Amino acid sequence: MLTVTALNGLRRISHAFFTREGGVSEGLFASLNCGFGSGDDPKRVRENMDRAMGHFSLGGEDLNTVYQVQSAEVAVVEKTWTIEQRPQADAVVTRRAGIALGILTADCAPVLFADAEASVIGAAHAGWRGAKAGVLEATVRAMTRLGATQGRITAAVGPCIARESYEVGSEFHAEFIAESTYNARFFSAAPREGHFMFDLPGYITKRLAALGLGAVDAVIADTCGDEARFFSYRRATQRGETNYGLGLSAIVLET
Repeated sequence: MLTVTALNGLRRISHAFFTREGGVSEGLFASLNCGFGSGDDPKRVRENMDRAMGHFSLGGEDLNTVYQVQSAEVAVVEKTWTIEQRPQADAVVTRRAGIALGILTADCAPVLFADAEASVIGAAHAGWRGAKAGVLEATVRAMTRLGATQGRITAAVGPCIARESYEVGSEFHAEFIAESTYNARFFSAAPREGHFMFDLPGYITKRLAALGLGAVDAVIADTCGDEARFFSYRRATQRGETNYGLGLSAIVLET
């Protein structure tokens, strides 16, 4: 039902990168779709959230997500909010126990953060725009303001679109090279002339490594290429499908 990586021995913090399996949604949303903006039946989405949160012995009402806008904005959770109250942001942090932080993705990378000693956690939605805009760095800064120490923070990059599935145009490539010539290593030639294959998880991991965190881990999985386990915006677009589901990644400080 889910894919999990260890956050280096953390005992009081639980996290999970859920797959699309184990839910109640049907059709394009089958089956653990947790995206209310996806066009799926809201009742089924709520049931899926309840099922996912059951992994942490919590309910769907304990899950705090944000209205993701491909930004570097970070929201701080002091008390649980409803879906209707969720702020526009692409990352969320807290030091409150019993509150689950969630990120929804369908090719972008979910990144979960934790400082176990300070009991501070975070979660970020890192598509190429957000990552380039600094959402990862902003999440770490927000965690330190809550008492985390940067060198103790552990980060885990979840399933996202892999290089072999991520073809981009020359303008995209030029924008990243303009940022740094080092970024050339995240591109390789595409079958189509003038196009490139982009390594999103590699780019994200590089930015995390530059922060001097305690550890950076990553799940090796291609959301676009693995239809059985993951939702994918790019795959849906390539097929001309009108909609797609959203997968959940979550982290919680245990009570």
